Amino acid sequence: MNAILTEPELARIKEAISAAETRTSGEIVPYIVAQSDKHEVALWRGAGLAALLAYAVILGLRWLPGWGAPQWLEGITPVLLIVSTGVTGAVLTSLIPALKRRFAGRCRLIVTTHRRAVQAFLEKEVFLTRERTGILLFVSLLEHRIEVIGDTGINAKVDADDWANVVATIQKNIKLGKLADGLVEGITECGSLLEKAGVEIRSDDTNELADDVTFGS
Repeated sequence: MNAILTEPELARIKEAISAAETRTSGEIVPYIVAQSDKHEVALWRGAGLAALLAYAVILGLRWLPGWGAPQWLEGITPVLLIVSTGVTGAVLTSLIPALKRRFAGRCRLIVTTHRRAVQAFLEKEVFLTRERTGILLFVSLLEHRIEVIGDTGINAKVDADDWANVVATIQKNIKLGKLADGLVEGITECGSLLEKAGVEIRSDDTNELADDVTFGS
């Protein structure tokens, strides 16, 4: 999936992670997915709405005054029109991210992104640090959502609300089409937050998790 970040951008992000981890024992793991879920329900809703609109148009034409409904509205033609319009609605929903988000609904976007973030946390074994100081920065592009999941050693010192500025920084840059800049700035803020929270670097600190960006399917 790495068509969204160039090699120089990946190198910048890696440098930002390395720099942030020189000030804290936290281990920062960026993880990016194109989407957290296929959101099939959005396709069905798009299809249903398109079919309903087609049905309304056909009813409107049948009620035309004067000579009445056009001849082509007789027989099986209306059914074929409704079905084909529904299929078109589903296809358009699958191809247009804004439509997919709209028909999926905000609650579903939140739930599916969080569930995928937890899955990524386990996949990358972010918990495999000596003092449980791993942090996952999860970016789900379709859903326009970012999750920060800290391990127990992080959560003991950093509240969930404390990550709001990190998330806002990444989101702001993504809206400007600057994903790499957002990650670099967010990772830098993450390091500062951990340092202030007392997640101190140890004298025998080692790099326990890779400093690379992971791209999930």
